[in-house]
Amino acid sequence: MAARANTWRALLRTTRTRVASSQRSLTTTSVRRTDGVFRQLTDQRVQTPWIEAFRKRQREGHDAAPGEKKPSTPSNRDLTPKKMSDSHYSILPLAQDPWLLDTYLNSSGHIRLGTIFMDLDALSGVIAYKHTGDDVTTVTAAFDRITINHPLHEICDLQLSGQVSYTGRSSMEISLQVARAPQPGQKVKQEDVMITCQCTMVSLDPSTKKPVEIAQVRRDTDEEKQLFEQGEKNSKHRKDLAKRSLLKTTPNDEESDLIHAMWQRQLQYHDPNDSLRKPDNVHFMDTTRLNTANIMQPQYRNRHNFMIFGGFLLKQTFELAFCCAASFAHTRPTFVSLDPSTFQNPVPVGSVLYLTATIVYTDPPLVSNSNEGAAAEQSQSDNQQTRVQVRVDSKVRNVEHGETKPTGQFNYTFTVDRNIKVLPRTYTEFMMYVDARRRVRRVMESMQDGEIADRKKGDGITE
Repeated sequence: MAARANTWRALLRTTRTRVASSQRSLTTTSVRRTDGVFRQLTDQRVQTPWIEAFRKRQREGHDAAPGEKKPSTPSNRDLTPKKMSDSHYSILPLAQDPWLLDTYLNSSGHIRLGTIFMDLDALSGVIAYKHTGDDVTTVTAAFDRITINHPLHEICDLQLSGQVSYTGRSSMEISLQVARAPQPGQKVKQEDVMITCQCTMVSLDPSTKKPVEIAQVRRDTDEEKQLFEQGEKNSKHRKDLAKRSLLKTTPNDEESDLIHAMWQRQLQYHDPNDSLRKPDNVHFMDTTRLNTANIMQPQYRNRHNFMIFGGFLLKQTFELAFCCAASFAHTRPTFVSLDPSTFQNPVPVGSVLYLTATIVYTDPPLVSNSNEGAAAEQSQSDNQQTRVQVRVDSKVRNVEHGETKPTGQFNYTFTVDRNIKVLPRTYTEFMMYVDARRRVRRVMESMQDGEIADRKKGDGITE
């Protein structure tokens, strides 16, 4: 009996030791808590535990449609114009914390871009609410562009910063950047800026979900005036794109000729009396698709608790686009940019998110226009690098697979070290191809405009 009692006491001591160790571990883990977003941003994005928000909604009910609710935005809000610097926000994550870094690394030991994109969207939310206050609901409407200025090849402290650079009546453009963190007291050097992007946020009434007026942003310096003017141009361009959308207008003459030339190329490939056959490096668009379906969990909700935050969608769509480009080219793609992309409808917690990635354009193209044909293809045969554009379409359904809504379109550009082409063969695919081609040409035009502006600035020329 005595021996058995001693055994039980020893087991009890061991159990107590393990419990204490587990509690210490839990304490440490809670300090390191992250859902893939830098801790400071997670803490500001998710301010209420899910179980509390869930039980509160159960008590209050949520059956009324937004149109049936009365506006809840205070009518006496302060809409005095604010300085751009009032919304500026900067953080320094990474390199000093290996557990935090664990969230940001991929299997190759490089920074995981999808996680950085989550941070950028979360940061844009923090900046937006610094400008609007908490009386409104602010959502991500679009990412106009994410550009890699310099690749992230090493592990270092990163400075994520941004500010409101343009305001409309209810929308605002937020300019963001990721840079190598400077030494204390120093400013970021231009060569250390790794990523730049602009996103558009829209403020809504929390109850009716209708747009509400926000404070304007002041332009006190020449640099701020330039930022505002660029934001104004971006806003006009988005509206112009909406008017010229292929959903509303037919392709122009040049695009119609291109579609006809590609259709003729397909006929040649299948004509038994024609010696031309589809090369092994040419793939039909419908064979490039990748699909995923995921249930949306509350860990990736936004600050309003029942919708998924945009950064999570960016990460999911980017990584699917990467996989699609890799599957298409059978080589590791290099990310170039996120081209103008839109968030159309919110993604509710508990819904099923369906993503479809498709290679919609390759540059150099298979056929440039109806007058070039096989000559264009031959001239490109020695080009061993291809720019690939991947379009990711997202839609959402409830778990019962009821109503389906489109939630966004995301356009990613990669380069691959292979000469490879995509060829549409249905009308829908031709429209996707033409839409992607327009985006590529717009990006090239903006890059040329930027180079001209930089040269003028270097030469001391002003408008």
